[in-house]
Amino acid sequence: MKNMMRKSLLALAVGAGMTSLAAQAEITIGLAGPVTGPLAQYGDMQFIGAEMAIERINQQGGVDGEQLKGVKYDDACDPKQAVAVANQIVNDGVRFVVGHLCSSATQPASDIYAEEGILMITAASTSPAITEAGYETVFRTIGLDSMQGPVAGNYIAEQAKPERMAIIHDKQQYGEGIATGVKETVEEAGVDVVVFEGITAGDKDFSSLISKLKRENVDFVYYGGYHPELGLLLRQSRELGFDAQYMGPEGVGNPDISKIAGEASEGLLVTLPQAFETDPDNADLVAAFEAKNQDPSGPFVMPAYTAVYLMAEAMKATETTDPYEVADYLHENTFDTPIGEVQYDEKGDLEEFNFVVYTWHADGTKTEAQ
Repeated sequence: MKNMMRKSLLALAVGAGMTSLAAQAEITIGLAGPVTGPLAQYGDMQFIGAEMAIERINQQGGVDGEQLKGVKYDDACDPKQAVAVANQIVNDGVRFVVGHLCSSATQPASDIYAEEGILMITAASTSPAITEAGYETVFRTIGLDSMQGPVAGNYIAEQAKPERMAIIHDKQQYGEGIATGVKETVEEAGVDVVVFEGITAGDKDFSSLISKLKRENVDFVYYGGYHPELGLLLRQSRELGFDAQYMGPEGVGNPDISKIAGEASEGLLVTLPQAFETDPDNADLVAAFEAKNQDPSGPFVMPAYTAVYLMAEAMKATETTDPYEVADYLHENTFDTPIGEVQYDEKGDLEEFNFVVYTWHADGTKTEAQ
C-alpha cells in the first residue's frame, strides 16, 4: 500500500511538473504551531528559528536557485485545530512542514501528513507515540520523553534525594507522558512517590492540591506540563507556605514562568535541551539572531532552524522536492547541524539528543544545576 501511494503521488507530481526544482518558482514550508493561545511563546521560538533558516538559505541562493517561503499556520496547540491546520496545509498544496509544537497537536496532524505524503519535522514534540507508527515522512529535531524522563529522574534520585515526592501532570499527552516516565525512573531508584495525580490544563486555583501536598509532607514536586499552570502553582505554593523543591520539563522553560510566579520561580529545576547558543560553532548564527533582537536560547529555536536546514540539504542532494525522496535521504545520511550531529533511526527519531538539568532563576535566566 505504501509503495502504491508513493508511486501514485510521484506520478501526480511528475505530471504537474513538480519534482524538478527548476519547475517551481519557490518552495513553500508550512510553519505550524501556536500563534495564539497561552503557549504562543513557544510557537515564537519555533517560528524565529525556522524563519532564520529560510532567510539564510535564501541569502545563499536558496535550494538550487529556488527560494524558500515560510507560511505560518496557527493551531493554538489544540488537537482539533491542528487537524484543521493539517487539512488546510494539504489543500494549500504544501508538502513540507516544520511543526507542530505540542505533542497532542502533532499526533493527529502527523497522521494526516503521513497519509497525504507530506514531510513533517517537529522541533518540539517529545512524545514517543508520535513516531511509534513508523511513518516514513515524519521526523523530529528534539529528543524523546523517554530520553528526558530518565535525565530528570536520575537527577532527583541521585542529587535531590527527596524523602516524600509528588508527581503532578496536566492530563495531556505530553505532560502525563513525561510525568509517567519520571515516576518509573525514580521508583526504580527507590524514591517514595506518595502523590501521583493530574490537574486540568487551564486551572487557576491550586489551593486544594497544595493543601494535600502539605498534608502528605511532600518535599519535592515534579510537574509534567507547561508553564502557565506551573507558574501559578509555584506562586500559590509560596503564598500558602508550601516550601517544596519543584522541577519540570522543557515545557516550563519559558521566561514567562517568572512573570507568573515572580520570586517563587527562583530555584526551579528544569530539564532542557543543551544550550546550543553557547556552542562556538554557532557564534555566527547567534549573532544573526541578536542582530534582530531575537533570543536564540529558547529550547525550540535551534531545533526549528535545524529542521529547515535538513529539508534544504536533502532537497539539494536529491535534486527533487518529492517528500519521499527527501525522507529517504534524511534516513540514510548524517548531518552536521546547529544542534550537533543528526542521524535518524528507522522511526524518524534522533539517535542521540542531550537533555540537561538547569536551575531556573526569577529573572528568567538559567544556570546548569549542580
